[in-house]
Amino acid sequence: MTKVGFIGLGIMGRPMAINLINAGHEVTAFDVFPAAIQPVVDAGGSAASSCAEVASKSDIVVTMVQDGPQAEAAIAGEGGALEGASPGDLIIDMSSIAPGVSQRIGEACEKAGVGFIDAPVSGGEPFAISGDLAIMVGGKADLFERAKPLFDIVGKSSVLCGDVGAGNVTKLANQIVVGANIHGLAEALALATKAGVNPETVFNAIKGGLAGSNVMNAKGPMMFERNFTAGFRIELHQKDINNAMETARDLGIPLPVTANLQQVLTSLVEKGYGKEDHSGILHFVEENAGIEVKKF
Repeated sequence: MTKVGFIGLGIMGRPMAINLINAGHEVTAFDVFPAAIQPVVDAGGSAASSCAEVASKSDIVVTMVQDGPQAEAAIAGEGGALEGASPGDLIIDMSSIAPGVSQRIGEACEKAGVGFIDAPVSGGEPFAISGDLAIMVGGKADLFERAKPLFDIVGKSSVLCGDVGAGNVTKLANQIVVGANIHGLAEALALATKAGVNPETVFNAIKGGLAGSNVMNAKGPMMFERNFTAGFRIELHQKDINNAMETARDLGIPLPVTANLQQVLTSLVEKGYGKEDHSGILHFVEENAGIEVKKF
């Protein structure tokens, strides 16, 4: 049993923390919204009043927050985890943030004698609940091995991708591929619908071929069944793609497909679709095509 701190109990963090509790770990949790802590307490965890208190009661601290500014505040800010951490502790940031921010947090942790790895995830809420997340890790090999027993509880795979920041570079690559796949799938089903072919039939016909993918299997039925209940919100995918474009600018490389995806997601957020699942990229395609995709 490990004393684990968990900071950030939203749609992803809450089930992850509960899975750690169910596996027998002693979990101390904090969220800026106190009501979010109660389900973790009900599952057998303990509540803390600050990030620093979480760290003071834990050997390993996991953060799962919205973006870079929140991660920096939770770890290195006033009342952050570093204020309560002891030398030799480990902080694992599982948030999806810009790689440069991860590196900055890592430097602050190193100065305090605290280990740090970035470990963003893919899989959305369903895989957070089932413990089947894919985890992309940046940091030292010994710290990865120390964290791996926890990764094996919340995820089905974990891969060390390189030094600090490499986990989030990998996550940005993941989000580009996922977003581009969803957009392409939306256009394909819109084409089928406009031509009078049942989009469900098209989906079933092509999913076993080269076009088939986990993205298609997960998002295709949501589209033609018109179920946009969020497993991963459009506004969060927009945040990741914004980080991807920021990183691309820093590296000086053009990403035209990603740039287009950024515009699509921004348009959807501005039109009020931000809380919907990212399968709702379909809305953008439908509005341009003047049709509604649904099975018939």
